[in-house]
Amino acid sequence: MFHIKELPPVERRADGSLYRMDAKQRREAVRLIRGRCSYYDSGRCLYLDRGEEVPCPQSISYSVCCKFFRHVLLKDEAGRGLEAEVFRLAAERRCAVCGRAFSSASNNAKYCPACRAAVQRRQKADYARKRRAGVEK
Repeated sequence: MFHIKELPPVERRADGSLYRMDAKQRREAVRLIRGRCSYYDSGRCLYLDRGEEVPCPQSISYSVCCKFFRHVLLKDEAGRGLEAEVFRLAAERRCAVCGRAFSSASNNAKYCPACRAAVQRRQKADYARKRRAGVEK
């Protein structure tokens, strides 16, 4: 379990401003927050709740302002593509199928996680078809 106080602060650009997302990236961030954030509850942030309801600042902002979102959700498998797009990481790659940015620890990665399964299924079917074509009856 992650405790938010132990996480490092959110990174800033060289000019001191926070990293910003465009509308598409923000929609993906909100989807990620609603699905995976343990502090999110019906639009409220449980971490910031001190007796009154406080809206989740990350879900209403175009800036990356939440430490939990930055260091936990974006490091998760589901958030790596968004992390690569927002922070323009050096390890950023473009998917050969859809063109989306994604980050990978491997040098051989060509496809984003969303396209990877479909491409593997297609390649396996092609290989099996090729093998069956060589069999005489």
